[in-house]
Amino acid sequence: MLPLFLDVSRLNLVLTGNGRAALRRMQLLDEAGARCITVFAPAPEPDLAAAAGSRLRRRWPKAADLDGTQLVFIAGPLSELRAALAAQARQAGAVVHVEDAPALSDAQAAAVLRRGTLTVAVSTGGASPALAVKMRDYLGDVIGPEWHDRVEQLSQQRSAWRQAGIATDRIAALTDEWLKCRGWLAAPGAPA
Repeated sequence: MLPLFLDVSRLNLVLTGNGRAALRRMQLLDEAGARCITVFAPAPEPDLAAAAGSRLRRRWPKAADLDGTQLVFIAGPLSELRAALAAQARQAGAVVHVEDAPALSDAQAAAVLRRGTLTVAVSTGGASPALAVKMRDYLGDVIGPEWHDRVEQLSQQRSAWRQAGIATDRIAALTDEWLKCRGWLAAPGAPA
């Protein structure tokens, strides 16, 4: 597995599924900034239909619907359709993620922790999604909401260093000093 962070605001996305898994995936994509997403669900649960709004198509996608799509998410209990939809998406040139089916997937979605622009992703490569979620929650206790502001402070400081003409390798050293001085990465219970 190669961990990557994708800017989903620049990609054409398709999501298929009728139930809670599709709704959860759509919420994650919306939270990540997805702008161009089409949801295909012949019998969507009411919450999914409401959240999808005008993006909803009440049917499964046809081959032509996938033209120009770069990433396809197949979510929910579509066992008899999952392999066919995945093959159809690949034929269109899309990368495919099939919920709870690593063998059918080109990519695995990580459990994500967000603190402003700080994003921490945990994956088991599909071996145990529940463990990935538990690890994310554990890290959420260590990396608390204060990191939202910390990242912003450090971003502003980094910009000032760059504007001052400081070289990248020196900025890395200054960042290390900044973090140590503030004790932001001290082990829990350790003196700062």
